[in-house]
Amino acid sequence: MNPLRKMYCRTFQTAFKIALPFLPYRKPEVIGSVKAIPDIMKKKRRTSVLIITDKGIRNLGLTKRLEKALSDSQIPFTVYDGTVANPTTINVAEALDLYLENRCDAIIGFGGGSSMDCAKAVGARATKPNQPLSKMKGILKVHKKLPLLFAIPTTAGTGSETTLAAVITDAETRHKYAINDFPLIPRYAVLDPKVTASLPPAITAATGMDALTHAVEAFIGNSTTYATRKDALLATRLIFENIDTVYENGSDIDARRNMLHASFYAGCAFTKSYVGYVHAIAHSLGGEYNVPHGLANAVILPLVLETYGGKINRKLHKLAVAARLADKDTPSDEAAAAFIQAVKDMKKRFQIGDTIPEIHDVDIPKLAHYADKEANPLYPVPVLMNAHELEHLYFRLMESDSCRSETPV
Repeated sequence: MNPLRKMYCRTFQTAFKIALPFLPYRKPEVIGSVKAIPDIMKKKRRTSVLIITDKGIRNLGLTKRLEKALSDSQIPFTVYDGTVANPTTINVAEALDLYLENRCDAIIGFGGGSSMDCAKAVGARATKPNQPLSKMKGILKVHKKLPLLFAIPTTAGTGSETTLAAVITDAETRHKYAINDFPLIPRYAVLDPKVTASLPPAITAATGMDALTHAVEAFIGNSTTYATRKDALLATRLIFENIDTVYENGSDIDARRNMLHASFYAGCAFTKSYVGYVHAIAHSLGGEYNVPHGLANAVILPLVLETYGGKINRKLHKLAVAARLADKDTPSDEAAAAFIQAVKDMKKRFQIGDTIPEIHDVDIPKLAHYADKEANPLYPVPVLMNAHELEHLYFRLMESDSCRSETPV
């Protein structure tokens, strides 16, 4: 990256870090069961709710406990289950139509990050009916208070129940962009481990490593605070302690609960401290090829950490101590190497490969451009890279005859 652009990025990031204490960040109120929602609805004098989810979640019957709780309390509800991985502007438009037709005044995002992102975007469109989503992308362009918003994660990974971001894919151009504003932070995060118990091992692993990526990128960036560092370290410890358990035994409710809380803490960390090039690259792949976001993050994470080099050794040392991979007296370079190797070993145990087979070399300049535009200057990464430098990472992620991906389809 040329010196002038580098100076601009670092100046922007420094200004944003200085402003952090004065910005209206808040943590959602945590509740432990979907059965608590009707009482909150009544307390807030809400009369009808739209549940936004996907067909897979609905077919598994995961929404039944929520639907029964609402029915028993005589609270009308409508279900939109058309959300796809990497939700599109079409999803948002369809769900918004249901919201308006049924005169809803509350929204529940029920599922993975896609459903919660869709729910946030619907809330933004409901409160700003004359403004398209494309005009809200970027930072602080929503402004207005959203309808009462609940987020119920069915995966322990995205952290969307804590964040001020909604990532949406334009249905026509396939460009994936983020909407970032404080009103998008859900009012309530429902961390109910029972809704995650039936997740298959592959999704459990990918989403768990998604949460790990959030914690790591938030921790190694240049805009951390005492609180975000604390949250990131706690999330890292909980993930290393519980992810293998939930992968092997999905019915372990205590481990499931711990993973949900890890995802929550990681989400709180990156909401303030942001992420980095792992996410920028993953978002471009999700938008272009519909690669699941958590899976992409898991594949990319160790590659980017190695690319940053010694610049992050001291911070990876602290993460390695939190994960019980090293102690305080371990040399930083050894602890950093141990942490990266542990991530690689984790991927191998979960049958997650090192490549993204969907990538076509002719697309790489466009993908790198999208990643560069998303990350710079917003993400306070430890080492700045421009689009040309990012292209090398995409080429390393390409599938080759000599190195076939083990990534599940």
